[in-house]
Amino acid sequence: MKEDLLKHYGMNTITRKLLVEMYSVMLRIRMFEERVVDLYPEQEMKCPVHLYIGQEAIAAGVCLNLKKEDYLFSNHRGHGHCLAKGSAMGPLMAEFYGKKSGCSRGKGGSMHIIDVENGILGTSAIVGGGIPMGVGAALASTMRGEDRVTAIFFGDGAYDEGAFYEAFNFASLKKLPVVFICENNFYATNSHQSARQPGCRISDAAAAFDAHGVCVDGNDVIAVYKASQDAVTRARRGGGPSLIEAKTYRWKGHVGHEEDHPKGCRPKEELDYWKERDPLKVFREMLLKRDVMTASELDEIGASIKQELDAAVRFAKESPYPDEDELLKDVYSGGMS
Repeated sequence: MKEDLLKHYGMNTITRKLLVEMYSVMLRIRMFEERVVDLYPEQEMKCPVHLYIGQEAIAAGVCLNLKKEDYLFSNHRGHGHCLAKGSAMGPLMAEFYGKKSGCSRGKGGSMHIIDVENGILGTSAIVGGGIPMGVGAALASTMRGEDRVTAIFFGDGAYDEGAFYEAFNFASLKKLPVVFICENNFYATNSHQSARQPGCRISDAAAAFDAHGVCVDGNDVIAVYKASQDAVTRARRGGGPSLIEAKTYRWKGHVGHEEDHPKGCRPKEELDYWKERDPLKVFREMLLKRDVMTASELDEIGASIKQELDAAVRFAKESPYPDEDELLKDVYSGGMS
């Protein structure tokens, strides 16, 4: 098993423990998001949700290369990144319910997640908004002499924004320890990549800034892990930023718990094609085929995650809402009198 994988991916770091971690992280994200799908129609969650189902291999492959103290910046579709980086389910779920026990004290909703303990300094709902913030954090950690790498997740829509080019240019100029991860799911809301970009090879942009760029199958968690390992190692050694383009596909609509093909936003045949390439299903089949784990061992992981998820939902629903006098607490006022 191991020798075949080593030969295929050109790595010498694949272990059974790592493969189990990859599966566990991906399944944890999938089950969390699927529970949100189940609960959202109850209308107790008042915030919009942008779900990560179908893209789990990217968060898992990248974050398993990061240390707890490394920084992570994300976007409106950031639940999976936070879970992969180590965020607890309880505070994350409570945030969706607007509860005081939420990771952003019930004021951020699903698009504005903060988990400083795990290096998550904030996710941004502004398209491309997290990119300059991440580069700024990398500059700060470099000036302080800290051994931190900053990972920035964004979509192909953010690649259209000028903030990406300005931030990447600065990161390359200063050789900052940043890994830019573009999760190319081909759609900016409902606009296909081919309608927005004359060339569809996002990773090639790195060459313009004398930086490293690579395009990988974003549904192949080991391929993502390898590319991320190379990029994180380069960044930590002072080699500057890298751009990873991971091609993938989101199953749900741009926002909400439903699929959007019935509304004419995407062809159903396209969605069906990508569902056949489900990163979790393909990886599970590989683990079974290569005798890495048995079906019962895989099911045990799922059962354990279900218990964690059940507890998180109870915690979220039973937690109190913030008091009215906390409305302006923890909110930056800009020094206004």
